[in-house]
Amino acid sequence: METRNRYEDLARAISAFGAVKRGIARVLPGECQGGSAAVLALLKHHGDMRISRLAELMAVDMSVCSRHVTHTVSHGWVERLPDPDDGRSRILRLTPGGLAMLAELDRRVTEAFARHLTEWSDDDVALLTTLLARLRDSFGDCRATHA
Repeated sequence: METRNRYEDLARAISAFGAVKRGIARVLPGECQGGSAAVLALLKHHGDMRISRLAELMAVDMSVCSRHVTHTVSHGWVERLPDPDDGRSRILRLTPGGLAMLAELDRRVTEAFARHLTEWSDDDVALLTTLLARLRDSFGDCRATHA
């Protein structure tokens, strides 16, 4: 296959992936949609952090990140603590309620994949997982090189 066509096919497949993302969004609880779920997941994965770091990890503007953080704080899933290194800043920390919401999100998403991928072999699911991680890693430094 010609290289250009291979990447054009990949671009079309990635564009169509929006249907999968929308399907996942439909199983999330109404009070914890994508942006809030991302805040919780990133805090669990990376630990306590400033909102500026969270915005960087989410690849969104600070104002967008701030709205998501405000939502998670108002639901008791995240708390803002004084930054011991800079009293003007705040550190975001996941609460026990946030951990519980993450467990619920994980359960719902896992069940959705189990429902939709019943015809897939374990090897196919493992291969997709590996290839998606590889694709993500290939773009991991994209913001730094194109900023």
